[in-house]
Amino acid sequence: MSKVNLDFCKELPQVEETGTVIACFQCSACVADCPAAAHSARFNPRDIMLKVLLGLEEGLISEDSVVWDCATCYTCMERCPQGVRPIEVITAVKNVLARKGLLPAEVAAAAENIRNTDRVIVHSEAIDRHRREMGLPAYGIAGKCIKEVVK
Repeated sequence: MSKVNLDFCKELPQVEETGTVIACFQCSACVADCPAAAHSARFNPRDIMLKVLLGLEEGLISEDSVVWDCATCYTCMERCPQGVRPIEVITAVKNVLARKGLLPAEVAAAAENIRNTDRVIVHSEAIDRHRREMGLPAYGIAGKCIKEVVK
């Protein structure tokens, strides 16, 4: 049986616009046109909202959390008749996961690459070849690194 964490919802308002979670009346408008829900049997923004509303933290805060299946397309926000902004709630849950170190390997690798190079894509010989073929300059870091700017 799942444990209810009444403080779970209080962690989320740290992200913009998640304070309206309580207005969600589970109409399923967020699911209707969701491309992630159409392609993933386990992803359902309405279920995520319900788990947040009920404080079912353990259903969302885990290494293989369903929130990582979100396409971040904002369709749920556009469709919500209550203006609840499920995407902001999903982003808030992702931020909680990140703070707890519960990132999928691909996300952790992309974050590390951004910290080290300011780029999401890892440099490769294939990138160099494509850039040469298109007449573009060599792949390199333009300007200052994030580490230098954020000091």
